[in-house]
Amino acid sequence: MQKVPVVFCLLCLVGATNALYKQWIPDTNYENKTNWDNGVVPCGADRVSFSAHGKVAVYVETIHSVQEMRLPVVGEFILNSGSGFYVGGGAEPGCGAGVAVLFKDSEALQWFNPALWQAASTMEDLEKGRHLFSVHEQSVPCQHDDVVFRARSSFRVDTTSSQPSVPVQSVSVLGKKFSSSSEFSQYLSSGCGRLQFHGASSVSVGSSGCSDPSGCECGNSANHERICGSVTCPSLGCKKPLRPAGHCCDVCGAIVTVQYTADFSLEAYRRRLEHLFLSLPTYKSIQLGMSKVLKPQWFIGIVPGVASAEIQVVMLDGETGSQSGMVAEALALDIVKDGRSQGSHLGIAGVAFQASSGSSSSGQGSNAGVVVGAVFGALILLAALGLVVVLFQRGIVKLPSISLPSLGSLRRNGEIGELGGPLDHGFDNPMFDKPTIMPAVPGLYETNNSISITQSGVHFVNPVYDESETDFSS
Repeated sequence: MQKVPVVFCLLCLVGATNALYKQWIPDTNYENKTNWDNGVVPCGADRVSFSAHGKVAVYVETIHSVQEMRLPVVGEFILNSGSGFYVGGGAEPGCGAGVAVLFKDSEALQWFNPALWQAASTMEDLEKGRHLFSVHEQSVPCQHDDVVFRARSSFRVDTTSSQPSVPVQSVSVLGKKFSSSSEFSQYLSSGCGRLQFHGASSVSVGSSGCSDPSGCECGNSANHERICGSVTCPSLGCKKPLRPAGHCCDVCGAIVTVQYTADFSLEAYRRRLEHLFLSLPTYKSIQLGMSKVLKPQWFIGIVPGVASAEIQVVMLDGETGSQSGMVAEALALDIVKDGRSQGSHLGIAGVAFQASSGSSSSGQGSNAGVVVGAVFGALILLAALGLVVVLFQRGIVKLPSISLPSLGSLRRNGEIGELGGPLDHGFDNPMFDKPTIMPAVPGLYETNNSISITQSGVHFVNPVYDESETDFSS
């Protein structure tokens, strides 16, 4: 009969786990040799120490003999059934004279470190090591994922996030699955919970699962910088490295983008690619990651539009140097060919690829892209002109005033000659000039003496002659 582990903690956690997707890799198990500074599990002659100021919950699988043990101020042992410690059990074969060993500190292990997680479609795949490759953002648990910590293990993880909480669908700890927010909150406040989860943010469960057959967006983009802060990018030898959406580093390989319809199923398409291509010896070295991503849209390269969802298939191979990415490119061509020939049956509306060699399937659309960009540019220009007209009509925008010279000023300016002086009007004729200019001659401009109109004719008076001598009527 199989023994059921007994956990000595504030909560006794015994149960079974269901299908899970993201599993935490590190642990704080006593029997894990990587948790000790000398790389060896202590034996009966060794002197065991834990950091005095460290906080840790250590899972103990079996019984152990020690010569001496120094415990931390805050810590717990989670004992499996039949496990424990005793002192001075005599010499052990291969133990030697004994040394001082220190349990490693796990304080720095971060939830958002993609290297510390394994992903699988089912629990069976997880147990058999059939792990899924993902871009960095999706290697960390997404908001719709189930998170599992191994049943016979303990851990310590810093859940600090760029947001107040880290949402997931469920969390399984020590064989118990938590999908209720209130129940998991109680566990987090327990002694085990406080030692296993720490940081400025808290993990929350109860997020709805992904009900969209085409997949759901991960939700880790807000922590992209935090995720990439723990990633070291390798040097590359390919011609034109690619940067997949949600990934921290450039890669040598190929990326296939799929536009889908309502009939598309992400999981069914993943299984199809595994069956048709990844099972072939030619593509044995391929790592393939598939997910739904939001791709930003831009008009003429500068105007942001609404992001559209598409399926991103990332392929990496084990080649190095100038051959790096060539096998992945060959697989991308096969996937594109399959998508174009069988797309109507798979819910695929369009498929394209780009490779780190510089090849892509978008070359045919380059001229069309230029035409579309020109059209959008013209439309934007017309819209701008229309906006200016509307603003002018409403009085919001006013044209600058232009001052035109009056007729009088032009006439005054006409009195100025080409050399800047007054114009020469010839000589002054007192008979035709203005009275204000002529000298004051008495009686010269008096109307009763100058011209007379009578019934007999028209005559004028000359002061030199007598009036009787100038009558033309006689």
